[in-house]
Amino acid sequence: MITDVSADPRPVRGPLVDSYGRVHRDLRISVTDRCSLRCTYCMPESGMPWLPRDTMLTTPELVRLAGVAVSLGIEEVRLTGGEPLLRRDLVEVVAGIAALDPSPEISMTTNGVGLAKVAGALREAGMTRVNVSLDTLRRETFIELAKRDRLGDTLAGIEAAAHAGLTPVKINSVLMRGVNDHEAVDLLAFALEHGYEQRFIEQMPLDAQHQWDRSQMIVGEEILDRLRAAYELTPLPDEARGSAPAELFLVDGGPATVGVIASVTMPFCGTCDRVRLTADGQVRNCLFATGETDLRGPLRDGATDDELADLFRASIGAKLPGHAINDPTFLQPPRPMSRIGG
Repeated sequence: MITDVSADPRPVRGPLVDSYGRVHRDLRISVTDRCSLRCTYCMPESGMPWLPRDTMLTTPELVRLAGVAVSLGIEEVRLTGGEPLLRRDLVEVVAGIAALDPSPEISMTTNGVGLAKVAGALREAGMTRVNVSLDTLRRETFIELAKRDRLGDTLAGIEAAAHAGLTPVKINSVLMRGVNDHEAVDLLAFALEHGYEQRFIEQMPLDAQHQWDRSQMIVGEEILDRLRAAYELTPLPDEARGSAPAELFLVDGGPATVGVIASVTMPFCGTCDRVRLTADGQVRNCLFATGETDLRGPLRDGATDDELADLFRASIGAKLPGHAINDPTFLQPPRPMSRIGG
């Protein structure tokens, strides 16, 4: 059950600082819950219910809330989904956010399908870079994982992003045991060859089917072992990572790097600076939160920017120290990843 944490009694003045001293500078905005693929670790092949259209934030509403967040110290806005490219007015969304003062860095996480058609327009509107999900370089495996025959479109989107200057292009890959786990070295080699930045991500309990199985995870250390069979990896110091989710390693002495995001086995909650806004206007202070704060209702009821800012602050004030995935009492969030945004 979703609960409203907007009435939290903690201080509601100043920037987005939680009770553990973490300053939040990164806003992830989901612009839609719909997707053009059906990756098995995210949603079922069919039968996925979508959010009602009238609950979705309009472009003016989305830009206004982004502006409130920027006034509270947000420096980067990442657009996510679902698949953000399915939002028809995505270029207008980017342009609206880019026009804010101060203008935040704007990035996007996408599956790349359709990116080739709009990469240039997104760059001109103010987007600076993209992360593209690519779990395999093999067509048959892509179809098995995504239930769609779109590998060629994803690869074309990645190439177009680089050509348009949406750089650095980061490649996000989830390895699944017995499916694509043997491709770790191939994926890194592909990224190195083309000048992309490779990131491997542990599979997380955020699938709509609630079928996540810890025993089937390819964990961070296992990923590194596979990569070390072909490359020399040198860890970068912690200060180079900052609040970023990926632990970085120089590949064969650098300058190229590879990153591993081990959210389950090596949590980085202590430096988290991220807050999420869902496509239907709910603030989530953690990817795995079981509660959220409604902004859409107050916004449509005439709330001022100051009142909306207080709701942002109260949500962050209630943020827990960590996601507790490894605690026996952990409960998977009611929302799947496609309805949260990465």
